[in-house]
Amino acid sequence: MTRTIEYILDLAAPNGYLAWYPLKAIAERTGAELVVTPVFLGGMHKLTGNAPPMFRDKDVKGKVAYAALEFQRFLDRHGMSDFCMHPALPFNSILLQRILVAAQDEDERRALVDALQPAVWERNIDCGDVDAVRGVLEEGGFDADRLLAGTQEAEVKQKLIDNTSHAVERGAFGIPTVFVGKEMWFGKERLGQIEDYLSGGKP
Repeated sequence: MTRTIEYILDLAAPNGYLAWYPLKAIAERTGAELVVTPVFLGGMHKLTGNAPPMFRDKDVKGKVAYAALEFQRFLDRHGMSDFCMHPALPFNSILLQRILVAAQDEDERRALVDALQPAVWERNIDCGDVDAVRGVLEEGGFDADRLLAGTQEAEVKQKLIDNTSHAVERGAFGIPTVFVGKEMWFGKERLGQIEDYLSGGKP
C-alpha cells in the first residue's frame, strides 16, 4: 500500500522552501505519495503562541547566528544556490495560500508549489500583489483567472482556516511539518528520519 507524506505548508516560510525539494526526492525514492495541506502560518502562530525564530530567539545569545549557519549549510548541501531571503519577511501569504487551496486537485497543487516556491524565494515577488502573482501563474500555464477568483470564494477561505486549525489540533506549530499517518515531524533537519520511517525504520 502506498504511504502518504502530508506536507503542512505555508509559502511564507523559508524553511518550507528548503524542505520541499528534498521531500519530493524522498517521496520518489520511497514510492510515497506527496500531498500538500496549505495552512496560514500567521494563524498557526496565533493559535499556538509560536513566533518566527528571528523574533522568538533574538535575545538568546548566539542562537540566531547559529540558526543562520545551519540554514546556509543546508543550502550548500542541497545545492540551492538560487535561494534569496525575501526582503519583506515576514510577509502576508494569504493570497498564495488561498491559491493552493483553490487548486482543482492534488496534481495541480503540487505544480503550483513548484511554480510559486522559486517566485517567492528566488525572485522575491511581492506576494500580496495580484498582478505579480497572476504573472507567475500565467507563466506556469495555470488558469490564473480561475485560481484568483477562487481566492475570493467563502469555501476556499474557510478551508484554509480549517486546515490551519486542524493541523494545530494534530500537534503542528510551525513550518515545515510533515505527517505520515499519525506520526509527525517538524523541521528540515528531520527529513532523514522521515525517509527512515518510510523505509521501515522506527519513528
